[in-house]
Amino acid sequence: MQLRTARLVAVLPRTYEGQVCSVARTLEAMGDRWTMLVIREAFLGTRRFDDYQRNLGVARNVLADRLARLVDEGILGRRRYQERPDRFEYSLTEKGIDLWPVLVSLMKWGDRYAAPDGPPMLILHRGCGGEVNERFICEKCGEPVDARSAEARPGPGRRVAAA
Repeated sequence: MQLRTARLVAVLPRTYEGQVCSVARTLEAMGDRWTMLVIREAFLGTRRFDDYQRNLGVARNVLADRLARLVDEGILGRRRYQERPDRFEYSLTEKGIDLWPVLVSLMKWGDRYAAPDGPPMLILHRGCGGEVNERFICEKCGEPVDARSAEARPGPGRRVAAA
């Protein structure tokens, strides 16, 4: 019976459409881990397909799918920057920028529980250079910080790739 159940589960699509839950609906829009990593790259300033692919190491077909989904969801905007062949830049929309606290919260959780060498990346307040805490407050000046007033810098746990 267990084998039969496993086969049935593998055939059914994984969706949250039937759930009346904002978390489930958000997960439906986000998709998977690659989606959040694409969004992270967008916050770090990545704009072009080849740069996303190089920075993430994701298969091109997977990346194309995730970028298309994010554009369809209104999280990323797409703008042609070259013809013959067509090439596009992707940038965060207002809807995408509103994901900043979600991404930073995930990062801060990971810093606490999954970063034994310290945070790989620090989120700093552009106004004074202070570190942003998990409540989105600058620890140096006490000001609230949002996506537009923050910047990312390498942290003490960042591993440098071997040359």
